[in-house]
Amino acid sequence: MKNVIAAGLTALAALGIAAAPVQAAYPERPVQFVVPWPPGDLEDVLTRLIAKQFSKDYGVPAAVVNRAGGGGVVGSSTVARAKPDGYTVGSFVIGIPTVHVLMGNAPWKRDTFDPVGIFLTYPFLLAARGDAPYSNMAELAAYAKKNEVKLGHFGYGLIPTRATILSAKQMGFKFSSNAAFDALTCATLKAKDADVINTTAQLVLPCLKNIKVLAAFADNRISILPNVPTLAEQVKGRVLPLLWNGLFVPKGTPKEVKDKIIASAKKALASDAAKQVAKTTGAIIYWKGPAESKKQIDRDFDIVRGMLKEMGDLKK
Repeated sequence: MKNVIAAGLTALAALGIAAAPVQAAYPERPVQFVVPWPPGDLEDVLTRLIAKQFSKDYGVPAAVVNRAGGGGVVGSSTVARAKPDGYTVGSFVIGIPTVHVLMGNAPWKRDTFDPVGIFLTYPFLLAARGDAPYSNMAELAAYAKKNEVKLGHFGYGLIPTRATILSAKQMGFKFSSNAAFDALTCATLKAKDADVINTTAQLVLPCLKNIKVLAAFADNRISILPNVPTLAEQVKGRVLPLLWNGLFVPKGTPKEVKDKIIASAKKALASDAAKQVAKTTGAIIYWKGPAESKKQIDRDFDIVRGMLKEMGDLKK
């Protein structure tokens, strides 16, 4: 047998053909899905469903790793530094490939990541305490022109933060102060750390009956809050990109690797568990593949650039 193999290799060498190294089938070891935010919100919940399905499909451990901090920069940087082999997958919001790139405040560029697919539009809210003397954007504007109103948000890198500040400007007022939080929940309002907060419905579900939701950040009204108008309904002419979340890998990750991630993601997002998340939170869950996701990102990149220029953060 050895003579046969040796003869074969000799023949290949004579023809100038090198014997290619045997590549192990992906995945052969644990895969980590990096969520650059604290656990518990929608992107975390859905990414965990995807990781669970991936582990089931391919028989390897797949864990969600929460690396919060820096408006998503800490966790996303982990993915930016990873090898393009599919063993580190990022679960990112829109601001990672748009705001942070445009502002130049992160160690990655526009082409550092390849989109695997966008799968979630957040039911983002602007909420206040139940005893607040305003119930919508017009009433907030009237009150804030004469009184101090503190805004709590997840950081300037997040689209709802920018949209809220620009909407306030358009309506003739500004917040007396604003601060970034790692978590924005019922407790944030109760403790009066902020008067108004940008957060997701998921994080304030326990106290929805005890707070006032002033606006929804979505194309259409959120299913669990059908009486709450969208920001666009209340601030005419304000064009906003969707606040979405998607899966990303380092540029150069092989297509066959991405295809395996996609296959598991589609199964997870079509599951009964995902449908239940959508029903109870108002989350819009779907799947956009790599090509469609890239078009979405390119479109939003241009819109976000316009928003940043309007806020004076970009000079060009």
